[in-house]
Amino acid sequence: MHFSIQRDKLIEAVQDVLKAVSPRTTIPVLTGIKITATSEGVTFTGSDSDVTIEATVPLEEEDETLVELVEAGSIVLQARYFGEIVKKLPASTVTIEVMTHLNTQISSGNAKFNLNGMDADEYPLLPAIEEDQVHRMPIDLLKTMIKQTAFSISTSESRPILTGVNWAIDGNDLVCTATDSHRLALRQAKIDDGDGERHNVVIPGKSLTELSKILGDTDRNIDIVMTERQILFRTPKLLFFSRLLEGNYPDTSKLIPESNKTSIEVNTKEFLQAIDRASLIAKEDRNNVVKLTISEGEHEVKISSNSPEIGKVIETVSAQVCEGDTLTISFSAKFMMDALRVINSADIRIDFTGAMRPFVIRGIDDVRNLYMIVPVRTH
Repeated sequence: MHFSIQRDKLIEAVQDVLKAVSPRTTIPVLTGIKITATSEGVTFTGSDSDVTIEATVPLEEEDETLVELVEAGSIVLQARYFGEIVKKLPASTVTIEVMTHLNTQISSGNAKFNLNGMDADEYPLLPAIEEDQVHRMPIDLLKTMIKQTAFSISTSESRPILTGVNWAIDGNDLVCTATDSHRLALRQAKIDDGDGERHNVVIPGKSLTELSKILGDTDRNIDIVMTERQILFRTPKLLFFSRLLEGNYPDTSKLIPESNKTSIEVNTKEFLQAIDRASLIAKEDRNNVVKLTISEGEHEVKISSNSPEIGKVIETVSAQVCEGDTLTISFSAKFMMDALRVINSADIRIDFTGAMRPFVIRGIDDVRNLYMIVPVRTH
């Protein structure tokens, strides 16, 4: 194998696939990045068995030469060293050539490195994916949906299924749900109908977060292909495979209250800032608890926090709507702020069904997302 490649394109591709490489793997070849040069371009692959990322640099793009191919071939190079080397090479072009006994020379300007490679034939093959189940959606919509749900996954391995985001597809309706049993995030969207069948899969939250970091901000479409155990996200230059979590995701639809006893409508930014200030006192408390008080007939809500060791804070926030029963409820400031930060709506509506019942937050301008938080019992 022998080729020259633009350094910035090389760095970009390597940085993408490095996100899938784990130094703790028990399979030695997976500590490396697989490099394959063909007449189509150069492909870089990283994998930890759960996630596999493949990034391709084509020979040409918009009449600009990105890769000059001398000899096709493949090699696996230690990701840790290869990733550091390419970032620090001096010239705008990098030449990679496999010599004898898998020894690989990486040269740029006056710098020349030699790395011991591994046999590419030992690298696992990419999962086989059926092409008759392709869904499509804009990349910016996908990133938004990940941002608005993935933060609510569980970080505990006691219930592994809750460390993922549930994707339920029915025709062209997609519903994404994440919960850690203390809070819930739900986002709905329309996507291109792939096969007309229903799909219900659970994607690891970590996989979705890494995918979101790699994808650029664009309204171009991304292909999504699902099988029983794998999901593939595909663009012309990127393949992102993730395993799916096994098991049945809980039916959360029955948990969302259909009625309410108290409702408020407030400005999202003002409410977020007030909760943020109250949390300064609440941070000493393990649950980061703040209290919300709604009085019947008043068009304002009171936000407070009290710490015997630190002090207390009380702040009122005006409400456009404040209706229903008087209510005092305590909840995690962090959970509330996490939800408010991802709502793309100037104003929100919060519906309560009681002091110890879960409450629901919705954006008034965007009803496609919903957040539910379980209150905290205080003495």
